[in-house]
Amino acid sequence: MLSGAIQLEMSDSIARIIMARPEKHNAFDDVLIGELNDVFTRVGEDADIRVVVLQGEGKSFSAGADLGWMQRMADYSEAENLEDARVLAEMMRRLNEIPKPTIARVQGAVFGGGVGLVAACDIAIASECANFCLSETRLGLIPSVISPYVVEAIGARASRRYFQTAERFSAEVARSLGLVHEVVPEQSLDDRIAELAAVLLDNGPAAMAASKDLIRRVSSGPFDAEMIEDTAQRIADIRVNDEGREGLAAFLEKREAAWRVMPKK
Repeated sequence: MLSGAIQLEMSDSIARIIMARPEKHNAFDDVLIGELNDVFTRVGEDADIRVVVLQGEGKSFSAGADLGWMQRMADYSEAENLEDARVLAEMMRRLNEIPKPTIARVQGAVFGGGVGLVAACDIAIASECANFCLSETRLGLIPSVISPYVVEAIGARASRRYFQTAERFSAEVARSLGLVHEVVPEQSLDDRIAELAAVLLDNGPAAMAASKDLIRRVSSGPFDAEMIEDTAQRIADIRVNDEGREGLAAFLEKREAAWRVMPKK
């Protein structure tokens, strides 16, 4: 049951997960993190959902950690802080491993853990007005839990700069670093995401899930005989499953594949 910190809207096989704390710029606290954990699992397991969009209500995508929550954590023991951090780490892992395409709709302030959410999504589309900051060192902290996703997105070299400087950078810089894929005018954000979602709905859902798993496998290396054999096995498996057979048949017969979702008029 969602408390209101998160809203979940589902239509035409698209799930929109909306962080709904605009008065706090969608900053994280333990309630928001817990609800994101639950909803990421829910959309990942729902076979009717084919595309997931993550967004923030109001002016900002997410301003990172909530100040009140950080004040409470300051009084926690090390063991309590470790448990709290594990819940946040699990939330990031669940987002990263949702077995279907995830799109971050990015606007306004994207600080700290908000940058981690963007990096953990498969596709990120940002407004021209979005601005980013890995702000943890300014508070005497480190972007530890989000680091696997951010370093994968922008690379170690850029991370060495932005993890330490805590400087703000623009949407265009975020695009040049690989954190976001496209930068569009604010008024075009929803239209562009709708276009991408329509493209994704044309593709085989099992094939897209398998592609995500394939990327995790090959990016972890090493590039050896075992990896080559694994990639051969994966394509052999998918060629003979129901979706692979249907996709090839639809192509040869010049018809729509059975999985294609037609939007409601």
